[in-house]
Amino acid sequence: MTLAIKLAIIAALILSIFIPFGYFLHGERTKKRYKRSIAFNAFFFFGIIVIAGVMMFVTNPVQAAQAGSDAGMATGLGYLAAALSTGLSCVGGGIAVASAASAALGAISEDPSALGKSLIFVGLAEGVCLYGLIISFMIIGKLG
Repeated sequence: MTLAIKLAIIAALILSIFIPFGYFLHGERTKKRYKRSIAFNAFFFFGIIVIAGVMMFVTNPVQAAQAGSDAGMATGLGYLAAALSTGLSCVGGGIAVASAASAALGAISEDPSALGKSLIFVGLAEGVCLYGLIISFMIIGKLG
């Protein structure tokens, strides 16, 4: 990947963050600001996807194979499995914490003595994320 393409990707990422929030800093609080923000983010996101797709087909596959000769399909799928186990467990844990925490707040507001029981359920929901993280560490440990 050439230096110009790397700089274009970095510039697109930076502009997709700073331009939409620049409207907020200037004090514009209209619906037009939100439409512009979504338009800028979508433009730069899909632009980066197109650049990455072009680079995938433009680079020389022989050089890529020489750079990581011992990294095979199993290693790549192992890293993908580690990422998915962490990501999906955190999404599931977030959904569980959202449900458990809102119910716990309702129960605590009615009866303050229910605090201990409700915190246990919220902690169990957060434990799902930790289990996924431990599994991903185990997968990465097997790869290395």
